[in-house]
Amino acid sequence: MLAGVGTGLDLPHLPPQHHYVGLDLNSAMLRRALPRVGPIDFNAVQGDAQRLPFADASFDSAVLHLILAVVPEPAHCFAEIARVLRPGGTVLVFDKFLRRGQPALLRRLANPLVRRVATRLDVIFEDLLAEAPDLVLEHDQPALAGGWFRMIRLHRR
Repeated sequence: MLAGVGTGLDLPHLPPQHHYVGLDLNSAMLRRALPRVGPIDFNAVQGDAQRLPFADASFDSAVLHLILAVVPEPAHCFAEIARVLRPGGTVLVFDKFLRRGQPALLRRLANPLVRRVATRLDVIFEDLLAEAPDLVLEHDQPALAGGWFRMIRLHRR
């Protein structure tokens, strides 16, 4: 599952041997994603990543690419991903996160305005992980902007 698939910029880069479900809150975004599908097996679903319209343990993997910093309640989104993932399943996350205790004064000052128009600047991944105890961190690698962005892999117990 691709939570928050948006306009589908990632779709041309996906391996074709899998079946993909791309979820987005906005039907206009999903319509823009469809021309990018190409040869992959893809199903577009309109829905809220904080209240996923799928049964428990429905997916082998989930990709959260730049979604946790844009949803109003990222902990709800993360907990929902854990719910719909099968035991042993994998979650891949790429997003911007603060580290617990990191000062980041400019980001924190800009957050009240920026979060209303684009994205949150104050999400702490470790706080999200605490809300999803079935997810276990496997890999956490800094990426881009001095490590502000992170590439994270988890699995579900």
